[in-house]
Amino acid sequence: MKILQVNILYNQGSTGKITADIHKVLEEDGIQSLVCYGAGQKVNDSNIYMVASHYELSFYRIWAHFMGLQYGSGYMSTLRLIKYIKKEKPDVVHLHCINGFFVNIYKLLEFLKKEDINTVLTLHAEFMYTGNCGHAFECEKWKTGCGACPQLWDATYSYYFDRTATAWRKMYKAFKDFNNLVITCVSPWLHERAQLAPILMGKKMVTIENGIDTKNIFHPVPFNDLKKELGIEEQKIILHVTANFTTREDDLKGGRYIYQLAENLKDENVKIVVIGSNDTTVKVPPNMLNIGRVNDQNILAKYYSMADLTIITSKRETFSMPSAESLACGTPVIGFKAGGPETICLKEYSEFVEYGDIEALTNCTLKWINFKNRQGEEISNRAYVHYSKEKMVEGYLDVYKKMIK
Repeated sequence: MKILQVNILYNQGSTGKITADIHKVLEEDGIQSLVCYGAGQKVNDSNIYMVASHYELSFYRIWAHFMGLQYGSGYMSTLRLIKYIKKEKPDVVHLHCINGFFVNIYKLLEFLKKEDINTVLTLHAEFMYTGNCGHAFECEKWKTGCGACPQLWDATYSYYFDRTATAWRKMYKAFKDFNNLVITCVSPWLHERAQLAPILMGKKMVTIENGIDTKNIFHPVPFNDLKKELGIEEQKIILHVTANFTTREDDLKGGRYIYQLAENLKDENVKIVVIGSNDTTVKVPPNMLNIGRVNDQNILAKYYSMADLTIITSKRETFSMPSAESLACGTPVIGFKAGGPETICLKEYSEFVEYGDIEALTNCTLKWINFKNRQGEEISNRAYVHYSKEKMVEGYLDVYKKMIK
């Protein structure tokens, strides 16, 4: 069996790490695995192929800004990718996040459809069925064909033109009559949404949740040295892990709510630890610590293990890697309802309130802050199997094998 994965990144970002985990587990199982990716650092591995250069991506991005079709650029890199697929003749092509301007999605799908190549498409975001935006939020135009987009820049990165209706039709056409295709969704919430999309109407879909390394990284680990280093003594610790912590009103990760939570908890014996800020000089309240970015996952596991509670404040998430990582380290999760998190978290060890209801979130925090003292080991034992990358790969292998048969 030969599997070829395609993703914008390799071993970077959430989908890049997922792609790398699948690749490594497949190789460990003696399965031939190849990866094509479009951006990031060059990888010195004969089975991993970077199809676009940094300069190409910059040009494709500018082209898309002016033309208003963000998934229709990447001319040369798309030709390289198609040539590579023809040369390697994989049994299955597994597409992940193929945005980021490195590939012409329409041409790639038409090629895979025409050549009748077994194809798996994993939905990590919504753009493959909205035809445009990564998160549709309350907008439902993706159900009827788009046009007059209410979030044009965020949806298309277009300077001038609203071509969302055109992009929707092109995506619809690319998927039409593509029968040798299985759609996998990373959460039950995303699965339910995708089933409503005309673009993917009638396609076979299954849910395969994302996996993490619960054997070697995300499990309870000693943290007293970290606690001492941070100067935290007897306080309860609330952890917030995000891709980029800011307090802007338009920040979809909801950093401003962490500030409000800190204010509401100022008389409690708690310390809120924030990971993910690009600016560690930002002034924070006395009961907050701004750690900045943590790129070492082993150190990140220490923070999860140290915390009494992890909080998610995003407006929308299709999965939520911090939730899975936290539970695997024995720490319960609370937050706002954001789509994916409330459907992938272990119900007994998590709770979610309506988005933006800071009073409900404060009460939820006080309710759960001592829970880990009683259930920490039980949480990690349950999460160890549930969120393992091995379980994830088993799910994909089952899909691959059924397609090849």
